[in-house]
Amino acid sequence: MSGARPPSVSVVICSIDASKFERVCANYREIYAGQALEIIGIHDARSLAEGYSRGVARATGELLIVSHDDIEILTPDFAARVALHLVDHDLIGIAGTTRVVEGRWAGAGDPYVYTLISSPFPDAPGFGTMLLGGGPLVVSGIQALDGVFMAMRREVATRVAFDAEVFDHFHLYDLDFSLRAYLAGFRLAVCRDLVLVHASTGRYDPMWEEYKRRFEVKHRAHLPAQWVAKEGARASFPAATREIILRNCAPAQLRDITAQIERANAAL
Repeated sequence: MSGARPPSVSVVICSIDASKFERVCANYREIYAGQALEIIGIHDARSLAEGYSRGVARATGELLIVSHDDIEILTPDFAARVALHLVDHDLIGIAGTTRVVEGRWAGAGDPYVYTLISSPFPDAPGFGTMLLGGGPLVVSGIQALDGVFMAMRREVATRVAFDAEVFDHFHLYDLDFSLRAYLAGFRLAVCRDLVLVHASTGRYDPMWEEYKRRFEVKHRAHLPAQWVAKEGARASFPAATREIILRNCAPAQLRDITAQIERANAAL
């Protein structure tokens, strides 16, 4: 892609928190400085699927990003990496699975789940980073993604679309969308060379359980009747600052760790 014009990018963010929205917008503007970028804020979404659908309909970018409002991107060359990954793949994220077995992307266990994600410690200063999965940092053959951050070629969003009828709240829209993209023949990947902080670690309450049930009813034909998940080798490391997160997540260092994880999990 050397010398080529960077693709135009549309970022769709559903947010009801003005301060979070301004922070994440400033982050994206910094990351995409000098490039064609539009940010579409949806501030009255009835669900994430409904809000993203409206945002995608307004978007003009060649590449589309749907993003939570409580993330912070740390990778300095994030924009170039996303564009490069979307040459070889159609839909990417930072967490997902090569085997969908239930309405939870991590439900398959090792060696099928992959992520690199950092979050603030809930009751102490600093951050924790979780690294799941062995092998390469960019994992192809993914069947479903977590929706904290997803980037895609425009065609994916227009052909697959979000299901705002079944997923009319704020859960499982992401697994449904990404699994249907996979089933439609699009190429998905988890990209663990994209470093970001997510301020939330998720909440699995009765409402989430209801949408998990809806996902499993809708996709029953693609799920195994039974599954026994295994937990193999994984890595996690603390960081006092964002700069330390970036040092911990340097690609060369991560490749060494994921190679160790791959060897340890080979017998699973």
